[in-house]
Amino acid sequence: MITVMGATGNTGRKITELLLKAGEDVRALGRSPEKLAELDALGAETVAGDVRDGDYLASTFADADAVYTLTALEPTLPDYHADQDRRGEAIASAIRESGVRHVVALSAIGGELASGNGFIASLHRQERRLRALDGVNVMILRPGAFVEGFYAALETIRHEGVVADSVAPEAKVPMIATADIAAVAARALRERSWSGAVVRELLGPRDLTYTEVAAALGKAIGQPDLQYVQLPDEELVAILTEAAGFSPDFAALFVEFNQALSEGRLHSLEGRNESNTTSTEFEEFAAELAHAYEATG
Repeated sequence: MITVMGATGNTGRKITELLLKAGEDVRALGRSPEKLAELDALGAETVAGDVRDGDYLASTFADADAVYTLTALEPTLPDYHADQDRRGEAIASAIRESGVRHVVALSAIGGELASGNGFIASLHRQERRLRALDGVNVMILRPGAFVEGFYAALETIRHEGVVADSVAPEAKVPMIATADIAAVAARALRERSWSGAVVRELLGPRDLTYTEVAAALGKAIGQPDLQYVQLPDEELVAILTEAAGFSPDFAALFVEFNQALSEGRLHSLEGRNESNTTSTEFEEFAAELAHAYEATG
């Protein structure tokens, strides 16, 4: 049995589907019974509950050969780090109580930094919690920025005619498709071939600037002159809080994260190699973004 947290999310759903296709028994966790029903129909055992509840998690980790853990982003929360810490402590407690011995945990590039990295700082604390678990083999995944994040840019493109964010236009950013993260995670959960605490960086096929992203996306949607515009930090905070519904706390953390990207502080520690370079090119994913853009037109 393999337990997957966040099974209806970006990485968790893909991991669950890959494991099921490989013939594994999967226990899929999530908050919404309605969303979990789709995975139930595929053959997963589904359990809905609150991830802040250590007892709930311990019961779902029990008898599992391995678990996939994460602390999901919730940008509307008034105190983001406090909630992340509560989730992280519940996960660590559940691992101890259940006796599970192999854990694959989603973190991010920059997870080695305790501060100055925006919302990633809580992932640093979670990495430390997991490393402190006695007798548990932990694989910490540190992927680059999710390319799926650019779904949020489609509305701005439609109404403003640009891709807009506060990241410096010349900053090179490791970007990765969540399907590539899921493939690595699912394989690790099945094979369980590592021991101790290890870090696995996942960087996508190449680093990209937001200017390059805008050009690739523009080509895919039939707007070859699409430009990237760097917004002032205070303007992005206003957009995130007033239009996107982010809490002021998370909007400030998001801007700090973007500043870290712009300054090159969120980067690979080991350099690109065969192990951390994944295959899905942004241009390939841009076709999916174009389809979504056309579907909402």
